[in-house]
Amino acid sequence: MDLNTSPLPQVDDEQPPDGVQYGQGGHAESAVEIMRREREERRKRLKREQQDEGSRLHSQHIRNDYEPQCKTGRHYLIKEAPQGWLECPAFGEPIDKIIPSKVPLDETFNGSVPPGKRYSSKQVINKQRKAGREIGLVMDLTNTTKYYSPAEWTMQFTKHVKIPCKGRDAVPDNESVNTFVNEVTMFLDRQKQTKNPKYILVHCTHGHNRTGFMIIHYLMRRHVSCVAEALNIFSQRRPPGIYKRDYIEALYSFYHEFRENMMVTCPSTPKWKRPDDLDLNGQPKLDDDDDNGDLAPTHNVSEEKIITNDDVLGDAVPYDQQEDLRSKCYWLLEIRYVKGHPQFPGSHPVSLNSNNLQLLRQRYYYATWKADGTRYMMLILRDGCFLIDRNFCFRRVQMRFPRKKPSEGLHEMALLDGEMIIDNVPKLGLKRRYLAYDLITLDSVSQTKVRWCVERFSFNMSLSDFSALLFS
Repeated sequence: MDLNTSPLPQVDDEQPPDGVQYGQGGHAESAVEIMRREREERRKRLKREQQDEGSRLHSQHIRNDYEPQCKTGRHYLIKEAPQGWLECPAFGEPIDKIIPSKVPLDETFNGSVPPGKRYSSKQVINKQRKAGREIGLVMDLTNTTKYYSPAEWTMQFTKHVKIPCKGRDAVPDNESVNTFVNEVTMFLDRQKQTKNPKYILVHCTHGHNRTGFMIIHYLMRRHVSCVAEALNIFSQRRPPGIYKRDYIEALYSFYHEFRENMMVTCPSTPKWKRPDDLDLNGQPKLDDDDDNGDLAPTHNVSEEKIITNDDVLGDAVPYDQQEDLRSKCYWLLEIRYVKGHPQFPGSHPVSLNSNNLQLLRQRYYYATWKADGTRYMMLILRDGCFLIDRNFCFRRVQMRFPRKKPSEGLHEMALLDGEMIIDNVPKLGLKRRYLAYDLITLDSVSQTKVRWCVERFSFNMSLSDFSALLFS
């Protein structure tokens, strides 16, 4: 026996060739079959792991109903509701189809808002539908985008308009007010032609100060002529109404109803708005978009500013409102207006040459001094007064033209022509004056065909009080 030779392998000890395995029935698996089997096993294993993970998350959700929805990296963060929001009433009663409301919060705030206190966009729509009201427009006055996405409204076929307004440092500016009033007016005018008119939801953070400020401006320009009456209407529909003194004083001042030493009554701050926790200095904690805290009255603040004839006067007017105002001017003048081709409708100067001298013999005329100022026409409407420059562009100025009897309200649908000058007023210094030298339309009645020498001149004399009004 040769000890250097290797023993022959037993039958049971034989190994299959590389890449080949035997199955249970003794069948040798090829490399392709092995790959398919392993892939199927991996697929089944991953499926089992996903099912186990889903069951674990579901059980956690059941155990903790306040699972935070917002996360950064691996750490969850709870989005806190605004201070006082939980106890603040959700909405008030409609005012001319305008519903004042607090801001709806999306699902990312569910971690800090109990189920019974939640107020999302879907809940807003459902609550109003139960009351028989369909929301067609949402006016958002908050100065942030953290509360919800506008898509929550647009996906439900509700228009969303954002007008950012600071809640802590100042009242809404004039251009924001003009935009708000224009959007609301156009929407409500369109709804008058429908069988089932929709409503407007207006909200800031809590639905009182900024919301009330805007709604009262709308009421003043469309329905009422007294700030106190408008404040009373809002406070009845959304108690306690506006509770910030500077907002109330700004309204009186804007509509020229603020008097020296005038005492303005202001509701006390609601209990739900009074903060329970204080900061390190012992002061109430404020939100980023808070509308609490009083400002100094704005009507006594005066800035040293040199005024010139080149200054841009008034507040900007939205584009669609510009077109509407141009159409009104042409309608008052009984001229057909072609949209997209604006042309200044006022009279134009004529050179005093030999040809035009004949006109002086043919018509009556009046001679007057030449005012050194800027030419403006003035359109007086129920919702405001507008200066019209030579480019046929409109700027809103806050002027009011009361009738002789206070009970008769204000003049409206009137068109004047005149000059804006700068006059030196004793004890007041330089002030702007608008000198109206022609009355074109009064209370929707055209004066262009009235004889200038008699009737029309007497109408202009009745405007003597108007021309004395000062622009601050």
